[in-house]
Amino acid sequence: MEHEARPVRQLWVEDEKGRRRLPDPVRAAAVRAVLITSVTLIQAMVAFFCSLAGSWLAFPVTITAVASTVVATWSVLDVWITRQVWQQRNGVVSEPSSTAGLLRRERRREEGPALSEAA
Repeated sequence: MEHEARPVRQLWVEDEKGRRRLPDPVRAAAVRAVLITSVTLIQAMVAFFCSLAGSWLAFPVTITAVASTVVATWSVLDVWITRQVWQQRNGVVSEPSSTAGLLRRERRREEGPALSEAA
């Protein structure tokens, strides 16, 4: 009985074109936002369970959960603001299929003969 060789499956397969990595400041703000939001959700659950149990901790934990909600909201807005600032400072990378590139190519084609005639 002959054993047929099975094709070897790779454990890790690279995608040819995946999503681009976030810039470092934006990624740092996103990580901060996720951590702050998760702590806020945990505080909200603790406040809920403390109030169900009738514990004296319910009021202080509820107050800190409300304050944490404000901070979490700001941290999520910070991700958006940091992303916008980064794009304005460093420019947006245009892709070959963008309409701006297409318009630029058309303009070059139209200007090409005009420039050669003037010379």
